[in-house]
Amino acid sequence: MTVAQPFVDCHAHVYTRSMPVSATAWHIPPADAPIEDYIATLDRHGVHFAVLAAASIYGDYNDYQLDAVRHYKRLRTTVIVSPDIDLYAMRRMKEDGVVGIRLQFRNVKTPPDLTSYEYRRLMRRVADLDWHIQLHDEGARLPDHIAKIEASGAKLVIDHFGRPTPSLGINSAGFQAVLRSLESGNTWVKVSAAFRVEPPQDCPLFASTLLQHAGPERLLWGSDWPFAAFEDKVTYAQTLERYAAHFPDEAVRRAMDLTALKLFFN
Repeated sequence: MTVAQPFVDCHAHVYTRSMPVSATAWHIPPADAPIEDYIATLDRHGVHFAVLAAASIYGDYNDYQLDAVRHYKRLRTTVIVSPDIDLYAMRRMKEDGVVGIRLQFRNVKTPPDLTSYEYRRLMRRVADLDWHIQLHDEGARLPDHIAKIEASGAKLVIDHFGRPTPSLGINSAGFQAVLRSLESGNTWVKVSAAFRVEPPQDCPLFASTLLQHAGPERLLWGSDWPFAAFEDKVTYAQTLERYAAHFPDEAVRRAMDLTALKLFFN
């Protein structure tokens, strides 16, 4: 299947097995996913820009992707940080190409209290820096997170279709909370990692519902390269084909490119 390729891949990871793995890592990669391989993958498929997502399995070790965005100006990245990170460190990260922080709560039994002073301070700083908060969790837990992040004034980007509850689909509380949040004008959703969404046959419905509700101005596409835990089951070409299948109108995909460029590369 030949399709017009996207300009921007808004969700990918880079790492090497020599990096320090967090004690709570949910997955141990079987091979390196170095920045050079990712850049080569982008070039091979005609994708010009990309946004790296901090990989939670390495905790707040952001060094590798920070080096990547310093070297490749076509990249941006999010970082995972402690809530007591110094403001001046955040400002330096912004100069290097950081565009947000990632809250990766999936596989975390008890997420931190976002109403604590430390997290309210962190989210306020994110808003002041014009960054975004990248949120990933099971759909059932999203409503509580969304409400607290919205109260901070920071921009919110929700990963992987909002991961609707499989048995409830678009009627699940989490997905409905995502739709409501899109109405605020300060939230975006990544239609990324379709291979992680269950059941897969519902993905077109999730995509069409999000598009109908929010339009391409609030949607972003991402491959989730190198497909952690699916390394031998998914290819980059397949993610592009699924994207085009879910959003067959090329004009819509081009509008989503412009959304990504405005949000991350302005």
